[in-house]
Amino acid sequence: MDYVSALLPPVVMAAFFIGLVVTIVKSQGGPNKNKEDAAVDAALARAESVQQTPRAGGA
Repeated sequence: MDYVSALLPPVVMAAFFIGLVVTIVKSQGGPNKNKEDAAVDAALARAESVQQTPRAGGA
């Protein structure tokens, strides 16, 4: 019975991990996909504009 107690935690963790991956995959897309994509695009545009803005002071 020691092998059962040794295998139980990894099996439980694997089941939860598989459930997490399935939930993430199922939540991709859907009616909010365009809104999420627009938010990511806006964040990337802000990050790029901050990087390309020249600093005052000749740095």
